[in-house]
Amino acid sequence: MGELVTLEVADAVATVRLNRPPMNAINRALTAELRGAVDEVTERRDVGAVVLYGGEKVFAAGADVGMMAELTPGEAAPIITDLQDALNLVEEIPKVTIAAITGYALGGGLELALCADFRYAAHDAKLGQPEILLGIVPGAGGTQRLPRLVGPARAKELIFSGRHVAADEALGIGLVEAVFPASEVYPAALEAARRYAAGPRAALRAAKFAVDWGARGDVRTGLVLERELFAGLFCTADQKEGMRAFLDKRAPSFGQA
Repeated sequence: MGELVTLEVADAVATVRLNRPPMNAINRALTAELRGAVDEVTERRDVGAVVLYGGEKVFAAGADVGMMAELTPGEAAPIITDLQDALNLVEEIPKVTIAAITGYALGGGLELALCADFRYAAHDAKLGQPEILLGIVPGAGGTQRLPRLVGPARAKELIFSGRHVAADEALGIGLVEAVFPASEVYPAALEAARRYAAGPRAALRAAKFAVDWGARGDVRTGLVLERELFAGLFCTADQKEGMRAFLDKRAPSFGQA
């Protein structure tokens, strides 16, 4: 893996770590390495869950403003297209994903965290979409994923003001799922990821696909999708094991489908 994004796998959990000190500012090189890491964890059969992490001090404080300051529209378009494409792949990882947020998750950093299934934050973390203060708008999913998570009015207030949101407020509005002392965020994310990695992977993939794609259409279309995914799982070893274990009154032992 590259220098700006590292990948480590232990106990069936992959940690995709941003590594561009001091603030993990997102540039084209980091975007390319992130995409490579996502492609790898998507394909690896020994990976059952993924933790997105920026290190002990900061998740990611946004895009590299120095890189962007003098861009023309023609130059900005391919850069943001590459980042959108990379974050779409993060969102579509067919495994459970958790963002472990320390320090700042701002701009593109928050947009990356929004692509995870769950967000765990340090008690002193700050989250936000401050692009408006630079005279621009979020360009890598903030205007789309944030309102779907916290509602349009709250998303507009955060985007229009560009303010930083403290962890407790983020928890209250549903922007994060849990808050921990800073030293416990990453271990908590790893522990949760290990539990998911030990679960029925085919069913977890199907559940994630059904929720994510069902939300993009009408309910009746979503129900058709759900029905087909439900039926398809009856050919999996995990379905057989899960139901036998239930009937035998024992804990199931799932494989790595």
